[in-house]
Amino acid sequence: MADIAKAVGVSAMTVSRAFRGDEGVNPQTRARILAKAEELGYVFDATAASLRQNRSGFVAVTVPSINNANFAETVRQLSRGLSRNGLQILLANTEYDPEEEERLIGQLLRRKPEALVLTVGDYTRRTRQMLRATRIPVIEIWDLPAQPIRHVVGFSNTACIGRLVDHLVASGYRDIAFIGGESPRDPRGGQRRRGFVEAMRRHGLDDTRLVPAGTAPVGMAEGAQALGALLDSQPETRAVVCVSDLVAFGVISECQRRGIGIPGDLAVAGFGNYEIGRISVPRLTTIDVHAGSIGSKAADLIVALLRQDSDAAPARIEIQTDLIVRESSA
Repeated sequence: MADIAKAVGVSAMTVSRAFRGDEGVNPQTRARILAKAEELGYVFDATAASLRQNRSGFVAVTVPSINNANFAETVRQLSRGLSRNGLQILLANTEYDPEEEERLIGQLLRRKPEALVLTVGDYTRRTRQMLRATRIPVIEIWDLPAQPIRHVVGFSNTACIGRLVDHLVASGYRDIAFIGGESPRDPRGGQRRRGFVEAMRRHGLDDTRLVPAGTAPVGMAEGAQALGALLDSQPETRAVVCVSDLVAFGVISECQRRGIGIPGDLAVAGFGNYEIGRISVPRLTTIDVHAGSIGSKAADLIVALLRQDSDAAPARIEIQTDLIVRESSA
């Protein structure tokens, strides 16, 4: 920093303020400082700066799977929103395992993040204790839990599946099945399964066609296998609601192998509005949960919370979802 200061003709303090993005530094001066730093190969020591300021500069985030495109989009928009405000993310992958989640959250909290973002899960008792004891903002995403830890940015998985069932019933389908959602490691899947049961009962229809897809995460292969099991046991089924678009794509592929017409012989609906459902043949009816919006709104909430001097009242931000009707159920 002293070398840069000498070369530019400013103080070392000005160099430090320029790297921190201090608005009090003249833009032209800051540009000269950054140009000289690049020329000299200098990298600002953010760790030392954070120690001086008693701030870590990062937000800890947990997701159940880094392979899931929707979770990835949430993280991408969360990271984008935070980086505009000088914050970075530290990402942990729980693999749908509550014990692993407990271990990771303990490690993350020891690193003193500015805030903690959690994909709502079936927390262990120890995890809940840690979350309620921490003084940093805790934001749960991807659901609207009945008893949140603190702040929430999400939507009702149960209500979303109810909308899919309503659409299928309005389209004339009565013998409807649900694939997935039985794994205790995936509470969101369980809520979608429950949404199916509640909606079918509301319409006075048989709610017992519940087909397991296996332990989360489940995808295309599990969907294809589950459809085979469903049709072998209940061939009268005329519509299927799947726990995700990936499972639904597996169902569509298995139908094509068996010569089953969609939607003529079997209507299919998914969840999540994944890219694969937008280009499948036929294109997939689904629920768009606006995964990116979850991330961006969580970022906005974190920035707002960190700017406040005192604890804020719990925030509940509900993401508006959309039913998208395509050829698979038309």
